[in-house]
Amino acid sequence: MSDPLDHGSFNHGPLGQKSEYPEIYAPQVLHPIARELGRREIGLQSGWPYQGEDVWNAYEMSWLAPGGKPQVALLELRVSAQSTCIVESKSLKLYFGSFNQTEFANRDEVEATIARDVGAAAGATVQVTLLALDAGQNPLVALPGECIDDEPVQVVRFTVDPDLLQLDVSAGETVVSDKIVSETLHSHLLRSCCPVTGQPDWASVFIQYHGAKISRPALLRYLISFRNNQEFHEQCVERIFMDIQQRCRPEQLTVYARYTRRGGIDINPWRSTEPGSAPNWRLVRQ
Repeated sequence: MSDPLDHGSFNHGPLGQKSEYPEIYAPQVLHPIARELGRREIGLQSGWPYQGEDVWNAYEMSWLAPGGKPQVALLELRVSAQSTCIVESKSLKLYFGSFNQTEFANRDEVEATIARDVGAAAGATVQVTLLALDAGQNPLVALPGECIDDEPVQVVRFTVDPDLLQLDVSAGETVVSDKIVSETLHSHLLRSCCPVTGQPDWASVFIQYHGAKISRPALLRYLISFRNNQEFHEQCVERIFMDIQQRCRPEQLTVYARYTRRGGIDINPWRSTEPGSAPNWRLVRQ
């Protein structure tokens, strides 16, 4: 397993490189990346003002039962946002692929093996659940709350700028409203790019807050400004959370992005001021 710190900069492991795809159990391919490196770029050093987790779904999980009969399942993996590292997504795909021609006694052994190996890479206990295909996947749902995608905005930039965020100004007023509201909003227009390959990452983002009313057109312009932003999923969500918190100062805030899958895996970071656990919604693009 490689060093998560590479002289203070990202070491992306196999991402963007030609790789051999092992089919025999190979935990050594897992590549951790220190969360500290991404957080440093958005001004987070310690004492993060949120809790959260990253919910990973793997749709191409397979291994061999004793005697060689193939088994398949859906896999849900939950990694705490307080873990030392994220696990680079291509290395996780290679790791899961290494189960394909490996025999395991039963599902419990597969879950325990993944929990041990990924937990060691992430630097924290992780939760692993294998779901039988005949048990059904989470049903398709619509994101809760109101969609802001039809707000009439002119997009003026594709460079992330927290100054785009504003509190709501009612017609004719010259000062921001101090009205306290509770709102649940979402947008399907979030796109960012992989910092290594430049490939686009598409997501629907859920934002729930209690505090001074946030301007919806301003929020939409801000989310659209991520379109050419090159950061990992986890860093994008933490940047959105911190920018909203610092610019709009809500009393409560939750940001949850549901990304589309690449390589048979989707990654869904959830950050919140409130206790709890992320719902593993399945959206139409997932």
